[in-house]
Amino acid sequence: MAEFKYEIIEEIGVLSESAKGWKKELNKISWNGATAKYDIR
Repeated sequence: MAEFKYEIIEEIGVLSESAKGWKKELNKISWNGATAKYDIR
């Protein structure tokens, strides 16, 4: 199985948070050293 690496370049903010504590966040992340992209999770 191939190994992958990521680096959070910028934490932009929390978009929403549920009553159970789950958060939806918007971040800028670089996967495997590539150019950073926006990531919502």
